[in-house]
Amino acid sequence: MTAKLIRNAYEAVLTMTAVLLCWAAALGLEGTFGLHTDVLVLAVCLTLTLSATQRTADTRRRLVSLVLVPATAGASIFLGRLIASHYAAGAAVYTLWMALAIWIRRYGLTATRVGTLLALPLVALLVVPGPALPPEAQSGLVTWGWSALTGALACGSVWLVQALGDRFGPWRAEPAPEPPRRPSRLHPRPSTRMALQMAAGIAAAFTLGTLLFDHHWPWVVLTAYVAASGNRGRNDVLRKGIERLAGACAGTLLAVAVAAAGVTGHTSVALMFAVLTVALWLRPLNYAYWAAGMTCALSLLLGYFGQDAQSLLPTRLEGIAVGAALSVASAWWLLPVPRGRTRAAPAVVRPSEG
Repeated sequence: MTAKLIRNAYEAVLTMTAVLLCWAAALGLEGTFGLHTDVLVLAVCLTLTLSATQRTADTRRRLVSLVLVPATAGASIFLGRLIASHYAAGAAVYTLWMALAIWIRRYGLTATRVGTLLALPLVALLVVPGPALPPEAQSGLVTWGWSALTGALACGSVWLVQALGDRFGPWRAEPAPEPPRRPSRLHPRPSTRMALQMAAGIAAAFTLGTLLFDHHWPWVVLTAYVAASGNRGRNDVLRKGIERLAGACAGTLLAVAVAAAGVTGHTSVALMFAVLTVALWLRPLNYAYWAAGMTCALSLLLGYFGQDAQSLLPTRLEGIAVGAALSVASAWWLLPVPRGRTRAAPAVVRPSEG
């Protein structure tokens, strides 16, 4: 266990080094060209999620990432605007996009990785969307070109730090052996089942999210995605939903303690990165640690933007509970995988989830 914790700490440091590098570059762009704070949020989210998917990537996979990530990052800005102006249409496009990213897994491991890259910017879109930002940051969302550049910066930051870590660090990344593909006897195919379950969960989350939580709907949708991502069966979805809710509760208590201590300004930003580092370190042990860290980090971020994050935390927990329940319901009652046959699903390369 000690050796594993040490290796986890090393990987967490690599990831956060890449995050800070990309954040610094985005901060420079923001100051030089008069951009808005969402470019920083996008930079951090993309770098966090890319670090896991690119750790053992070869040159070909990285070139594919360099094309797909900036392109989808730019497209996600238009999707965010569509959701803001025409909620139903934007929600439908978002749902279909996520379902397609899962459905293409039927074409093998390469398609699975492509689907993961297609989903990354859409996950970032949910972390701190326009309505959660202060008015001065909402007046001009980052254009698709700046978003695409941010995606390219995230790729470059991750590759540079990981290459230096492999060159000078104590450990090199070791690609996991690819599991043999087993023909599935499930009908419909596992990828089709997961895509339909994801679509149902996200569509219901968009609907109930706006009805119950107004412009805080992203908390419901994000949890619905996280709980259903890489769905290996009913128990797997239930476990992840419970872990995310438990972690969010722990993160809420931590955030309340931080707010009571009066931490504000740049200190809260530094503390946010420290919390994310610890959460990354402990995440391989249990997903609840990551959920707790993300909940606390987001509350610090909202507090930095001037919102009363402490008063919003109960609402956030309610949204997480609803999103988890929707994912569990879709996995258990919409084309559920028969017990004892969950191993038929293809291997999944999952991003770090917020």
